[in-house]
Amino acid sequence: MKISLPGVLLVIPVAAILSACGEPKPPVETLRPVRTVELRYDTAGESNRYVGTVQARHEVDQAFRVGGKILSRKVDVGQTVREGDVLAILDDTDYRLAVEAAQQQLGAALTQARQAESDRQRLQALKVDGSVSVSDDERAASNAATTKANAEAEARKLELARNRLKYTVLRASRSGAVTAVKFEIGQVVAEGLPGVSVADSGEPEIVVDVPEDHLGDFKKARYKASLASAPGEAFDVVLRELSPQAAAQTRTYRARLKPAAARRLPLGGTATLIAQRAATDAQVATIPSAAMTQKDGQPALWVVRRAGTGPVGAVELVPVEVRAYRNEEVLVSGLPAGELIVAAGVHKMAPGLRVALPDFAAQATLPKQASR
Repeated sequence: MKISLPGVLLVIPVAAILSACGEPKPPVETLRPVRTVELRYDTAGESNRYVGTVQARHEVDQAFRVGGKILSRKVDVGQTVREGDVLAILDDTDYRLAVEAAQQQLGAALTQARQAESDRQRLQALKVDGSVSVSDDERAASNAATTKANAEAEARKLELARNRLKYTVLRASRSGAVTAVKFEIGQVVAEGLPGVSVADSGEPEIVVDVPEDHLGDFKKARYKASLASAPGEAFDVVLRELSPQAAAQTRTYRARLKPAAARRLPLGGTATLIAQRAATDAQVATIPSAAMTQKDGQPALWVVRRAGTGPVGAVELVPVEVRAYRNEEVLVSGLPAGELIVAAGVHKMAPGLRVALPDFAAQATLPKQASR
C-alpha cells in the first residue's frame, strides 16, 4: 500500500484544526487561606499575677538560753534534723563551776538548818520544866525556820545552775531543715541571740504581697501557682492567712497560701501566683484582638460559612457585641457557639470571598465550573 507524502502533509493540519476546536480547560481558582478560631463561650474572668516565695509555715530561730563561746557546731545549712538533735555546744566550764559552787552552798545551808532544828528541839524539851524563857524558845524556832528556808533557796539555786549547764547544748525544738546558721566555732554569742533557723518543710506555703487596690478582688479569687523551676506545672492553692494590716513601707498586705493537696515545695523558691475571679455572670467568648473590625461604625467579625463539607468557605461580615477589651484579647457575645471567625488579615476580606480553611491549605486550589 502506497501513501503519498502530500496526503500525509494534508492530514496533520486538519488534525491540528480539529483539536483546537475542542472545549477549553477551566481556569484554576486560587483560594486565600485564612487563620480561624472557633467561638467558645464561658464565664468571663479576670486574673492578676503576683510573684512570691516559698516559705515554711513553721520556722523557728533557735538560740542559746545562756551566753558563751561556741565549742562545736553540729549542723550546716540544708541539713535535715529531728526534734532533740544537737545543733551546737557552748564551752560549759564556767557553768560546771557554778553547779559545784551551788552544791557546796546547799550543803552548808542544810548543815545550818539541821543545827538550828536540833537547837529548837532541845529548847523545846527544857521549856517544859521552865529552864528557858519563852523568848529563847521563839528565837530558836525562828532560826530553825530561817535556816530551813535558806536551804530550800540554795536547792533552787543548784537546780537553776544545773539548768543553765544543760542550756549550753542547743537542741532542735522541732524536726525540719536547717535554713540558716549564724555563728561559727570560737565565736562568743549572747544569750537569746538567734543562731540556727529550722523550717518544717512538711508544710510549705507561698507568700505574696497584695497591693491595697487589689485586696477586694483578691479575697474573692481562686488561686493557682507555679514554680520558677517548673513553670508548666500549675497547682491549686488556698488562702490560709491574709494580714489585716498593710506593711508600713510598701503599703501591701501579706498573704500566705498553702497547696490544696499536700505536696513538697522547695523552700526559698520563686513562685508565681495567679488569682482568677469571675468578671461577669454573662457567657462570653474570648477572641484575638486582631480579629475585630467594623461594620457601619459598629464592632463586627468576619464569619466563615462553610460550603458543604469541603475545605472551602465564604466570609460574611457580622455585627457582634463587645463585652470587654484586654491587652491582646476581646470578650464578645452575640454569635452562636462554634462559629469560625477570621483571626488575622481581616483588612483583606470582602463579602462573599471564598477562602480555604487552614486545615486544608494543601488543597487550596479547586477548578471553576466551565461556563456554557
